[in-house]
Amino acid sequence: MGRRPTIIDVARLAGVSKSTAARALTDSPDVNEATREKVRKAAHTAGYERNHLAVGMRSGRSGLFGLVIPDITNPFWAEVARGAQDIVGENGASLLVFSSDWDHDREAAHLRALRQARVEGAIINPVSDNVDDFGRFGVPFVLIGSSAERFPDTPSIGSDIAQAVRLGLDHLVLLGHPTPALILGPKSRLARARFLRTVHEHCLERDVDPGALLVEDSDYTFEGGYAAMQRLLARRPIGHIAVFCANDLIALGAMLAAREAGRECPRDVSILGFDGVPAGAFSWPGLTTIEKPAREMGRRAAMALFDEIAGRPQDGRIYLPCRLVERGSLADLGAQTPLRVAGVGRS
Repeated sequence: MGRRPTIIDVARLAGVSKSTAARALTDSPDVNEATREKVRKAAHTAGYERNHLAVGMRSGRSGLFGLVIPDITNPFWAEVARGAQDIVGENGASLLVFSSDWDHDREAAHLRALRQARVEGAIINPVSDNVDDFGRFGVPFVLIGSSAERFPDTPSIGSDIAQAVRLGLDHLVLLGHPTPALILGPKSRLARARFLRTVHEHCLERDVDPGALLVEDSDYTFEGGYAAMQRLLARRPIGHIAVFCANDLIALGAMLAAREAGRECPRDVSILGFDGVPAGAFSWPGLTTIEKPAREMGRRAAMALFDEIAGRPQDGRIYLPCRLVERGSLADLGAQTPLRVAGVGRS
């Protein structure tokens, strides 16, 4: 036709009035089954699709939900999005995904766009420190990620960071790495503070001075991990060094920096990641990591959002446990043999 088919085109093909065609496509009981089927076939022939935004404006429902995550290029957040999409799709709706890139203004723009799209609800990993920004959103929402802990009165889903960090530190101690170096995320991120606080508590419980640990800051990227590892190796040019990284992208960047410096992993450098992104399984050696339940986080957040909309809001925050995935990037310094790779292929 050279233009988008309309309900008038459908009515003409079916030989009915425009109002009858419209009622047939909305399953109105005023239309008999034979007419309804005729209209459906005409709509298919014409290639007609309903304007869901217009329908939403009339009905108060758009069939659209929003997800605002901080970094769509990070596979962890892609898994979160997949989990949310699974639940939204099972409920016959669609998910609009936005990336804030950890930018407050960009997050605010995305929230405005979602409101203008008349979404029925949204899942947000918050960049803003001001809960009023979300209060003015005017749409039901659920928060996700470590940043959401800043808003204790708002329903949120996140990984149990303290449990995860302890799990990693206990494993490092077991393998003979009592004072690992740390590559942490940006100082502005709450996850960094929670990570570092747990490390300090773990050290004090073992009568270890937390100040003895080498610490480098990074952003949550491959490039950031690469640069931070270069700085660590300059500070510790000889001897074995174990490094606990704040996410897997940092860890993978650190592995490359070590290799380019002529330091073999795990013979000279042991590296522990955090997140459990798929790329860690394909690195060489495979990256041992603390796996956060990314897809389950997205699923649980979407379920909580539907509960919120239905008037069954959850109370406070839900913490999801993490697990250790052992591959080949950690040396067992406590083994009887000179060097043993810890946990290859185990999880």
